[in-house]
This record gives sequence, C-alpha cells and structure tokens, in this order.
Amino acid sequence: MQTAAPASKKPVKNTTTTGFPDQKTLEKAFFRMALAKAMTEIYEANFKFVSKYVHATSRGHEAIQLAVGLQLLPQDYAYPYYRDDSILLGMGLQPYELMLQLMAKRDDPFSGGRSYYCHPSLRRPDFPKIPHQSSATGMQVIPATGSALGFWYKEQMNLFDDAEQAMPPVVVCSLGDASVTEGEVSEAFQMAVLKKLPILYLVQDNGWDISANAAETRVANAYEYARGFPGLEAISIEGNDFAACWTQVRQILETIRRERRPFLLHARVPLLNHHTSGVRKEWYRDDLEEHAQRDPYPILRNTLLASGFSEKQVQQLEKDAAALVLSDFEKARNAEDPRPEDLYTHDLAPTPVTEETGERSPKDREAKVMVDCALFAIEELMHQYPECLLYGQDVGRRLGGVFREAATLAEKFGDHRVFNTPIQEAFIIGSTVGMSAVGLKPIVEVQFADYIWPGLNQLFTEVSRSCYLTNGKWPVSCIIRVPIGAYGSGGPYHSSSVESVVANIRGIKIAYPSTGADLKGLLKAAYYDPNPVVIFEHKGLYWSKVRGTEGARTVEPDEDYVVPFGKARIALEAYEDRIRSGDTLAVITYGMGVHWSINAANDRFKGRVEVIDLRTLAPIDEQAMYEAAKRHGKVLVVTEEPVNNTFAQSLAARISEQCFQWLDAPVRTIGAANMPAVPLNNTLEMEMIPSIEKVGDAMEGLFGY
Repeated sequence: MQTAAPASKKPVKNTTTTGFPDQKTLEKAFFRMALAKAMTEIYEANFKFVSKYVHATSRGHEAIQLAVGLQLLPQDYAYPYYRDDSILLGMGLQPYELMLQLMAKRDDPFSGGRSYYCHPSLRRPDFPKIPHQSSATGMQVIPATGSALGFWYKEQMNLFDDAEQAMPPVVVCSLGDASVTEGEVSEAFQMAVLKKLPILYLVQDNGWDISANAAETRVANAYEYARGFPGLEAISIEGNDFAACWTQVRQILETIRRERRPFLLHARVPLLNHHTSGVRKEWYRDDLEEHAQRDPYPILRNTLLASGFSEKQVQQLEKDAAALVLSDFEKARNAEDPRPEDLYTHDLAPTPVTEETGERSPKDREAKVMVDCALFAIEELMHQYPECLLYGQDVGRRLGGVFREAATLAEKFGDHRVFNTPIQEAFIIGSTVGMSAVGLKPIVEVQFADYIWPGLNQLFTEVSRSCYLTNGKWPVSCIIRVPIGAYGSGGPYHSSSVESVVANIRGIKIAYPSTGADLKGLLKAAYYDPNPVVIFEHKGLYWSKVRGTEGARTVEPDEDYVVPFGKARIALEAYEDRIRSGDTLAVITYGMGVHWSINAANDRFKGRVEVIDLRTLAPIDEQAMYEAAKRHGKVLVVTEEPVNNTFAQSLAARISEQCFQWLDAPVRTIGAANMPAVPLNNTLEMEMIPSIEKVGDAMEGLFGY
C-alpha cells in the first residue's frame, strides 16, 4: 500500500472498529459476490437477448465495490459508475431491480427504462442516496463533489438533521482510472481540497480504457496524479481482496466522517468480463490469463473457508445465489415494457409559480437600475432561505461581481454563503446537481456568456437530464446567471450571444428579461421552481447607460412579486384603429431587442407596432406569438445573435407554420451580421450588432411588402 499525505493533515485517532471483517460481513459479502458472478454468467449465457441494450458488469471489481457498498449509510450519497453493479448489490439492491434496468423495463426503479444498465438513481429513505449521473466517464465527479460541497455548506449553516449530526454523511464518487484524465476531474479535485470536502473518490484501475491501455493513454495512475493536489490524501491498494479492501475503506470512511476532508482510494483490479456487451474482450485483449489469476472470487471464497465456514456452507451460498439470479432473470424478462405514453413524463418537475402575482410597481418605491433589482431579489431570498447560496468567479467579498451584481452580499451573509470559485465553468454549473440533491438552492454565475462553453457538457449531460433520466426523482433546482450581449466594445470574448445553443438543451428553463422588474420577478420564480433555470442578463441593460435603454430601469417590485415562465408581456401596444385598418405589424423579441424595437417604433411608426417581450425562451409563450401574428398579419423577429440557424429563425418558422393563413407577408428576422465574433473596434461592433435604426429599417421593409 502507498500513501500520499496531505500538506496539512489532521491527526487520525486510533479506532477500535477497523479490523478484519466479522463472519456476518464475510458471509454477506460472499453471497453478494456470488450474485454478481452469477449475474455476469447468466447475461453471457443469454447474450443475444440481453445485448439488445448495452451493459457492463463488475466482474473482477467485486471486492472493492462490495467493501464500499456494504459500509454506506442512508444519509450518505453515492455516485457509482457504469461497472458498479456490485456496489449496488452491497447497498442492498436486488438482482431483479438491476435486471429491470438491464432489460429497460417499465418498472426499472432507477429510470423507468430510460437509461442503461448500472446507471442508477435512488431516493429511498433507508438506502444511501444516488442522484443522477451520466455515463460516468469522469463527468459525475463534479456533481458528486457538488454534493460534498453541499454537506460542507449545511455544516456551516447548522442545517444537518439528527441522523446527519449523529453520523456525518460522506459522498462516494466511483470512477475508472482512465476517466481521471478528464479535465473536469481536476476541477472537482481542486474544490474538494480548497473547501476540505467530505468525499471519497474511489478509482478502480483495471489498466484499460476500452481497447487502449494505461500505457497508451495516461502518464500516471490516479494515485500518482492525486499527489499533485496537496490536501487530497491518496491511498493505493490491491482491490481484489475483500477483507483488505473492507478494512481500508472502513478506516477512510471513519476518518472522513470525523475529520471532514477528501480522500482518493486507487484500487488495482482485474477486468474479467467484456468492456461492455458491445465491445468483446476476445477481440483485442492479450492479458486475459494474467487478469484471471487475480480473480477476487476465489480469494474471498478461501477467506471464508479460513474463517470457519465449511465447504458445504460455501457451496450452499453459491447455490442460493445462482437460484436467486435465475429466478430474478426470468421474472425480469417477463416484466412489462414501457408504454409509448411513458415517454412524455418527467421532462420537467411541476412548478408552483403559474401566475404573475405580487405588486410590480409599488407606489412608494423609486426606479432602480436592472442590476440592482437582481441584487435586491437575491438579498431577499438569502434573508428568507438558509438553503440559498451564491458562488462563481469574483462574486465574493472583494469585488461582488465584475458588474457589481453581487455587491455587499458576502458582507451581509458571510463568505460561506457567497464565495469565489476557481476559473472552472464546468464545476460552477455541474456542482449545482449535487448541491440541489442534498436540499440546497444554489445560485451560480458564469461571468460572461462567452465563458459558458466549458460548462455546456455539465449543463447538457448532468443538469438538464437529471429529472427525466431518474423518472422524476432528482430534478435539479438551481439558478445559473449569465451576463450576455455586446456592450461597450467588449470584443470577441465578452460580447457573445449564445441563447440558440442553450435553447437547444431540453430539460432546462431559460429567462431573458428586458427590465429590472421582470428580472426580479423571474429570479424569484426561478428560485421557487424545482427545475434548472438559466437567466440571461444583458450587460447593456444593467445600468441603462446605452441609448434607448431607459425603459430597463423600473420601480423595484415587491418582495413577493413573481413572473411565471412561459408568459410574455406586451411591451408596446399598437393603436386599435391602425390594427383595424390592417396597417400594423408585430415584433417578437426579448432582451435588448425589446428596447431597439420600442424606440424604432416610437420614432418612426407611432401606433403601428406591437412589441411582444417573450421574457422567457423556454418555455415560450406560443399563444402570445400566434395571437400577435393573427392580429397584425406581419411579424418581425428581432435578436442580437447572428441570424442564420438561430433561435430567432426557429420562432419565425413556428409562426409561419402555425399562422400561415393569417399572414400578409413572410415572417422576417433581423439580428447581427453573420460573422464569427463581435470585433473589439467600436465601428466594427456597431456595424455588426443591430440598432434602433436597423430595426426601424427592417420594420419599414416589412410594412412595404
């Protein structure tokens, strides 16, 4: 065994509970290992049937997995990976339950037939909790570390329940050694050490990726790599001896529960089955004999015999395991498949906010700039809800956000509730999955929309799919604030509009307000919404300094004011006599487009233009769009994005499809020039981006059709 001590290691007290596993534990472990072995064998014997859906098994990894699964408590959180069926057996799940997912059956307790074998999610009171994770080739490490960060925060805030206070919870994140090369793993390790998080990274190293081996793909194993993170205690063991693994895992878990700091356990294991059912070991492996010699099954079998079990007792355990697996396999085979209508459930969790309520414009309040309306909304939420916290780059005490959008919050609520993160957008976004899972409501910030790209993997694979792929068990409740748009010669890396990309991610909600009142109301609605919400906040509207944006400054709404998602507002009305005469058009827009359109209409087409401010892009108020199209017969869609292949064009297409017989002209779109980036030079920026004048010209062209 090798150990790399952290830079500032707390002393570990001696414990009397860490010794050789007793006979009851050995019997339980062997029975479950026999189950895992029998499951692999029955899957292989029925290969043509079960290979309809891809799967992998734990054969060869069982010892270390059972050593972990058997020692987790109901308050613990586990993030297994796709080869961890023995961890699930160790936790107490039955072969039948795992087989329902293997065969993608309707009663699959994890996903209802939506996800692969050994892609579990579990939310039962007497079991460790398993939130959603994707196919777990490293991406699950950030959500897992988010759960540990959530436990850290709950301890700071004294939010633990009685069970958690009596035995503080830990997070176990399991992954293969090959996935440690993912950059997102490094981001998670950084935060685990910075905050001293109660997490065990269990790295199972069988020497293979798929067909590429360790020598080809990594310069160091996980144990060696972890030594570069002072404060992450790394231990390396042979992972095929259950008794030794059980003792080591017990020591680590007890230390984490007591000292609240991260560990990495690197376990060398053989791979005795195929990579997956679709990638057969005999196609490329030349080390099968060597791996077979390290089989954990005979090691544990011999341990039982040496510990007083008779050969007859051991054989009976094997016989009982094989019989249970056979019975459960046939039962699962005959279970009901999902029904077609099952496809349409749990894409989003129901929200309690369905109507606009509260006072939007109280008489006793002054007008506030948009950035302050957001700041006051978050301050009110943090006063009311201890589960609410804010983090991201530069939002902490020293600066309070590069736009001062979090100013004074750390001073008022403490550095544990408002804190900076490293430069790691993937962690900022993906950690919300784990934070939400432990009962918190994180508000996070991506500093500029241009920086969101490293976080899109987490947004797409982890955040947006959690509710759907867990059959509604684990919706992710979070707010992701994203300052967006061109403002003041921000140049190519601080000016981008990205809503079309984000709007193509199903399973999230998106707001893009144009006024301070709507920003506050949507922030409040987003907080009460159990789903993930991205809020785009245009930088040019924050202080109403840009020509024509005075309308973004509004009276600050009451504390209880909420704006429901999917409800547009009429930002500018056309005159009724003009509508009756057929001399009007409708503008469909959002964000800065609202102000370009209102100003253009008032300057050049007074009373002839209705401006629909969508306010949210997902869900979208289709009814408001279609009614406006039918009312006016001509529609202009305004966006700041380069027009081609955009969300705006999809709106135009929808309106054309649904309202064709009411239209008097083609639905037109106007946006930025179709160039790769917003240039730094002011002249070039102005040429590229829409303006009041350009929108007015587009209106004139549509009127003249």
